[in-house]
Amino acid sequence: MSNRTQHPDWVRDLKPYVPGKPVEELERELGIEGAIKLASNENPLGPSPKAIAAAAELVTRSNLYPDAGNYYLKEALSTRYGVNSDQIMVGNGSNELLTLLVRAFTTTNCHAVISEGAFIAYTIVLNAAGVSTTKVPMRPAWTHDLEAMAAACTEDTKLLFVANPNNPTGTYNGKDDVIKLLRDVPPHVLVVLDEAYFEYAWASDYPDGVELLNERENLVVMRTFSKSYGLAGLRVGYGIGPAYVAELVQRVREPFSVNIVAQTAALGALEDHEFLAKSVALNFREMKRLVPALNSMGFDTFETQGNFLLVKAPGGGAALYKSLLHMGVIIRPLVPYGILDHVRVSIGLPHENDRFLEAMKSLV
Repeated sequence: MSNRTQHPDWVRDLKPYVPGKPVEELERELGIEGAIKLASNENPLGPSPKAIAAAAELVTRSNLYPDAGNYYLKEALSTRYGVNSDQIMVGNGSNELLTLLVRAFTTTNCHAVISEGAFIAYTIVLNAAGVSTTKVPMRPAWTHDLEAMAAACTEDTKLLFVANPNNPTGTYNGKDDVIKLLRDVPPHVLVVLDEAYFEYAWASDYPDGVELLNERENLVVMRTFSKSYGLAGLRVGYGIGPAYVAELVQRVREPFSVNIVAQTAALGALEDHEFLAKSVALNFREMKRLVPALNSMGFDTFETQGNFLLVKAPGGGAALYKSLLHMGVIIRPLVPYGILDHVRVSIGLPHENDRFLEAMKSLV
């Protein structure tokens, strides 16, 4: 008889997030050199220079605990977005905030609604809490079916997550459709509009979630410093919503979850307008170059609102991933999403994108 401590069935059945191996380890295993990583939607320009300068000063104060209330960062975000600081919640990446929202608002008797092809973290945090979840199929063009998502809500529904733009598809839902969703979802449901790739979105009808906060009381807009600001390794995300939601999140969070260097780096990055503009411009320019190049080779892809591409792999995503891996190009297969015939490719620096295109051309 096993002496293992009993645990809930839903924890045993969880499919954990599978991180990629370090580039150096893959090079050693495969006997290659100069591998490039286009798998994690990181900013290829690195961190914001102002963030680096700000963080460097704080390293010498690492003996001190960070500000548990994230006071200065909240004040800066409050000024930037024209909201009260008590409406802002800051987390160890936006993933922590997703977990805290589930912790604060759900029990195992509750229900949540997400899109079938949405960010995998939603499934992980909801399943980890034993929350019954409805996954609504996406529309044929890889966009969320917002009408069906609103219709899937019940009296037990507490949370509805929408990634806009969506990861891993790079698609988005327009302003009119998002406003309709906010009006159609029952008022007791907390809608979480995840805009991790907000700064990269360029479509004329792409909605700014912060400007929609007056559309319903129970709305939280999530953003992050991990992508366009280049601070993925420091883990800083934030949400803006009703003050009561921010207060409840603060109650259930661990103290000091956002470290002192990360808070200060985020403050520096927020003021680095030149770096942000440079990052967005590079991404847009390279995206416009990559899409037609891949299409001309026979690979089905389309223009994205994020910093990555969804590419159809004729022989299957896992096979394409392995083929490119042996050529020193690391991309992301989408097996955990149940998307078996596509891969996700981050948009890198021009020479990295050239290397990726050369590798893809060799497979045609």
